[in-house]
Amino acid sequence: MFEEFFVRALLGGVGVALIAGPLGCFVVWRRMAYFGDALAHSALLGVALGLMLSIHPILGVLAAGIVLAVTFTLLQKQQQFAADTVLGLLAHSALALGLVTLGLMENLRVDLLGYLFGDVLALSWTDVLVIYGGSALVLVALLTIWRRLLAVTVEPELAQADGINPLVIRLLFSLLLAVVVAMAMQVVGVLLITALLIIPAAAARRFASTPEQMAVLAALTGAASVTLGLWGSFTFDTASGPSIVVAAMCLFLLANLAGLIVGKTQN
Repeated sequence: MFEEFFVRALLGGVGVALIAGPLGCFVVWRRMAYFGDALAHSALLGVALGLMLSIHPILGVLAAGIVLAVTFTLLQKQQQFAADTVLGLLAHSALALGLVTLGLMENLRVDLLGYLFGDVLALSWTDVLVIYGGSALVLVALLTIWRRLLAVTVEPELAQADGINPLVIRLLFSLLLAVVVAMAMQVVGVLLITALLIIPAAAARRFASTPEQMAVLAALTGAASVTLGLWGSFTFDTASGPSIVVAAMCLFLLANLAGLIVGKTQN
């Protein structure tokens, strides 16, 4: 049988993947991959702030992500700079500030590689409970704004004409992404979080005919990626976070290959 630490890692990783998949669909639809990277880069600054203030690093990551999300939304509203320019500014500034802050904290020994690439095998039962509690809250919030978020994504002008405030919906979605990034940091690390959001959603896109189907398939693909990645990590003694991303990429390639075969068969 598997060791207890492996069971905790599997449960925690699947818990994150199940909510990262549906959110990742909107990241793909809205072409917000760079925004996901910006949130991930801000996570390291959040870790530094958490350690400096003697609070849990996840709380620091969540705070940094929320600040970045609000700042980006407000700057984008002003339309003085292109969205990718603002994201590049925020992402690299947050990452640099995080590294500098950690470097100045000479009295603390920080597992930088663990934060960068994840350390899912170090999850405790408390971490698992936090992940599932946070995932449940994000899921409820996402279901609450699902139709409005979909309308803003497909046709923002029409959604606004129907009384939907696109700015508020975008901000709420950004905050939900910040929560998921905070939870996913320990699973795949800040450098690979965006992959867990995008790759399962991209793999699911080939077989989905409705947004809801794509969200469900993305969640299942993410869960399968975590399971296969952890199995590969356990079997071949490789890093867990990168192994999960490699598994997700393999599923993406298989999905596209299967889609091509099915398409040729139907033709």
